[in-house]
Amino acid sequence: MPEKLNFESEQNYYSVLFHELTHSTGAQKRLNRSTVTDGHRFGSHEYSKEELIAEMGASFLSSMAGIEQATLTNSVAYIQGWLKALRNDKKMLVMAGAQAQKAVNYITNYQPK
Repeated sequence: MPEKLNFESEQNYYSVLFHELTHSTGAQKRLNRSTVTDGHRFGSHEYSKEELIAEMGASFLSSMAGIEQATLTNSVAYIQGWLKALRNDKKMLVMAGAQAQKAVNYITNYQPK
């Protein structure tokens, strides 16, 4: 992560941090998401899935931290960009949301009953 002083605001810093934290949960020894472990090229279908998961996870974490309003516009634009690459995948949004929630649970150490 770049230093905080390189961001317009503290909220933007945490939004990016949460995005990167969500990516980190996909590692083989964590949640083992193929969208992270299989090394997909930029712009590919699988890469797009991972970006959507990471941005949704960042949105969930930002909401939990009380900074959702400050980052909502940026997140919506970012998610819309990746959704264009996934427009023919009807299940993608639900799958990404489920994977993002698993990532947030991992980060926050929440264990659903």
